[in-house]
Amino acid sequence: MDVPGPERRLAAVLAADMVGFSRLMEVDEAGTLARLKTHRVELIDPAIAKNRGRIIKTTGDGMLAEFHSVVDAVLCAAEVQRRMARRNADVPPPRWIQFRIGINLGDVIVDQNDIFGDGVNVAARLETLAEPGGICVSGAVRDQVGDRLDGVQFDDLGEQSVKNIARPIRIFRIRLAEGPASLPDGSNRALTPPGVSKKPSIAVLPFANMSGDPEQEFFADGLTEDIITELSRFHDLLVISRNSTFVYKGKAVKVQDIGREFGVDYVIEGSVRKAGERVRVTVQLIDAETDRHIWAERYDRELRDIFAIQDEMTRAIVATLPGRVEAATHDRTKRKPTDNMPAYECVLAAKLLHHRSTRDDNAQAQTLLNRALAMDPNYAHAHAWKACVLGQCWIYGWCADREATFEQVASELEIALALDDNDADVHRILAALNLTRHDYEKATYHQERALALNPNYDLVVVQQGELLTWLGLPEEGIDWIRKAMRLNPYHPERFWSHLGRAYYCAEKYAEAAEAFSRITRPDYTHHAFLAATFAQMKNAIAAGAHAAEVLKREPGFSVAAYLATLHYKREPDRQRHEAGLIAAGLPA
Repeated sequence: MDVPGPERRLAAVLAADMVGFSRLMEVDEAGTLARLKTHRVELIDPAIAKNRGRIIKTTGDGMLAEFHSVVDAVLCAAEVQRRMARRNADVPPPRWIQFRIGINLGDVIVDQNDIFGDGVNVAARLETLAEPGGICVSGAVRDQVGDRLDGVQFDDLGEQSVKNIARPIRIFRIRLAEGPASLPDGSNRALTPPGVSKKPSIAVLPFANMSGDPEQEFFADGLTEDIITELSRFHDLLVISRNSTFVYKGKAVKVQDIGREFGVDYVIEGSVRKAGERVRVTVQLIDAETDRHIWAERYDRELRDIFAIQDEMTRAIVATLPGRVEAATHDRTKRKPTDNMPAYECVLAAKLLHHRSTRDDNAQAQTLLNRALAMDPNYAHAHAWKACVLGQCWIYGWCADREATFEQVASELEIALALDDNDADVHRILAALNLTRHDYEKATYHQERALALNPNYDLVVVQQGELLTWLGLPEEGIDWIRKAMRLNPYHPERFWSHLGRAYYCAEKYAEAAEAFSRITRPDYTHHAFLAATFAQMKNAIAAGAHAAEVLKREPGFSVAAYLATLHYKREPDRQRHEAGLIAAGLPA
């Protein structure tokens, strides 16, 4: 009786492996896993599914996938490597996550949901020969694909002997039109990724309210802020934050002066006239160096078209910028804006009140956000901003029950996340919430998501530096905090506090002292850091003076209770801070 043999078939096999996985895990285990998971969920798994592939198996840092078509396998690999290069563009080189990919067309043995055999083994060997961020394929793949794919070229590497394969394999390296960012020879030098040029930079000045109605001032300000936010979603633009440009609200300015002050290439000016249910928006894009108008447009629409107006303006502006690279995904449908215009206006007004950072304004902002959610309970951005406003209330102690307020923040964020997973503010606040809980893995995941969704949002960028400091990577944290200060030259003073903490953690005590000295109204926590800093610098007089100021402002201060409010992941970082505080003479 004949026993049927194992099932065999011809398949395109893709093998992928993460570069430097062990090194990154040693430096930051939770953060590396969280970032790898983010790339899997947002990019790699969807790319495989979109190109009609299936994942056969995964390891900690690699995977094996099968495709019925060689062309589909190459398209998937090219998409992953191109998009990973763009994702790495704003990340310090030592933290780049890169993949090597090998593709083979060959015979495989099928065993339930797994595949084995020569076709798989060759793909795995090809993957080891690929450069970081690169793709290697077999001769069979090259022959099948030919010249059918635009932007994909093949470099013949000749026949090579590979481990555990008796015959030599003809190998080709794929060269993409957008070269992937890679570190030559595995180096960790601080390089600009190939194919990434200087980002065009823009400052958006506050739109003028031409309605003649002071009550509509918030509408013009809110529209300006929304345009800044939408432009910031493009990874290939550097957009100055609203806090900086709003310094010039209501003032006559020269575009060239703005360009020099903010160091930007372009300035956007505009005006809003709202009457009844109609709105007219005019906008101009100006070359900041020459004061030359590059583009201008007027939108005269019904108010309900405000989202379409924003989308058209941002797309048109980006399309005119010279030397731009391909804009990042700008899909309004994923952001799910509300159809309820009164609710939208309430959120705009609440944001502006929140930025004033006073107790009364905070209370009014909560009232407006509650009104918005009463009109549209499924308005995700309103839930996110309610969490933000409540978080401000919790931080400053403007609430009767801090524990209940904290739980309310978490509840609002849970709702917002369920309604819209593509809102940067949702993930920004969730990162802060989970850091407070010392859930570093979740904090890192949500922070990476916020950064991917809005890479030029100064609050997200500075929080990246803050998080890296708590995780024990202060040198990288310093770079991110400095970047946030560049995005927002008129940044809140708390940015100096973040920078001072990062310098302290990096044992750069003179720089830490200089950063904390920039704070005009220091509280007892700032004096505590300065006391520890000067103690580390062996300046007993200055350390003692700041320690005395701590006890004057907070008579019940203890080092143990104070350190319990901080979020160090690494014990040596917490011990360094403790040693400085004790050496300054503060009570344990």
